[in-house]
Amino acid sequence: MADTARARKLAKRISQIVASALEHEVKDPRLARVTITDTKVTGDLHDATVYYTVLGEKLDTEPDFAGAAAALESAKGVLRSMVGAQTGVRFTPTLTFVTDTVPDVARKMDELLARAQAADAEVARLASGARHAGESDPYKAPREDSDDED
Repeated sequence: MADTARARKLAKRISQIVASALEHEVKDPRLARVTITDTKVTGDLHDATVYYTVLGEKLDTEPDFAGAAAALESAKGVLRSMVGAQTGVRFTPTLTFVTDTVPDVARKMDELLARAQAADAEVARLASGARHAGESDPYKAPREDSDDED
């Protein structure tokens, strides 16, 4: 079992190699908008999971996740060979490509936070003109004991 520092260094290096290879070496047009976001390597350094995102042609178009996944699957052997040649480890890790869902989850969280902020603003707007149902100070003040009993 390798130490975690070595696994992190190898994962970072694999990310760099795969990203560079997708940009310069692999000539598949389906991979033009693929971005490598993270890589995780198992403790024994035998398996690497590469996380990626796919951008659309334009802001309003849906990205081609299926095409990118198929292109990465077909280029897996070439990418693994490049990783093996450039890392110098005894056993070249197998590569598994997984779509990174963090950007989608972050976007959804931003939408939920914006809705919550709008609801809070509406409550604050309604509360600004509200009046108390009873007295303005609902707490009873302690009675003053008179000194007349002495």
